[in-house]
Amino acid sequence: MSTRIAPGVIEIDTLLGGWERVTAGYLIEGPAPVLVETGSQSSVPATLAALEALGVGPADLAGIAVTHIHLDHAGGVGDLARVFPRATIYVHQKGARHLADPARLVASAATVYGDLLDTLYGRLDPTPQERIHVLEDGEEVVIGPGRALTTIDSPGHAKHHLALHDSESGLLFAGDAVGVRLPDAGVLWPATPPADFDLELACRSIGRFRDRRPAG
Repeated sequence: MSTRIAPGVIEIDTLLGGWERVTAGYLIEGPAPVLVETGSQSSVPATLAALEALGVGPADLAGIAVTHIHLDHAGGVGDLARVFPRATIYVHQKGARHLADPARLVASAATVYGDLLDTLYGRLDPTPQERIHVLEDGEEVVIGPGRALTTIDSPGHAKHHLALHDSESGLLFAGDAVGVRLPDAGVLWPATPPADFDLELACRSIGRFRDRRPAG
């Protein structure tokens, strides 16, 4: 299921574990379209079906960006990299090595989720090193004339976290840096995963977001 939430921005429900309105990816349209967030590996069929319905074919996607490498946001990267061979994979410097060699990341997740890992998230397939582009703070991912996503280094939720600010819509794709809002709860909850969470850095990152005055 996909919904246009701003000019040139389409939200894709990535259906984590089959649940609706829990995780999402965002297609930024333009001459060089970019998908922000893939969802988990278990979400790949839903993500691909939504992109196909939107007319995005294997040769069309220019980039795939993830705000951080937790499996609910980036677990589908390896799978989607295979489907979209021209797409550059954008990630924080501290997360890049885990996309190329995800063994430690997956093993860590398995200690937390146990037998639920495969049914809820899936795993994370490796992404070829040459496909990965490390984003620096303040770097721009150009979508087209007058439109770019600006990177904001935003640790706190995780040390490998970055946000992306769309110059045209004003939307800020903040991953989990501000918190999570589940549809049935109606409350924004802090996202504080052990052992990476750092409250001081998280507050500092929110301040950086505020300074950019995003539209949403």
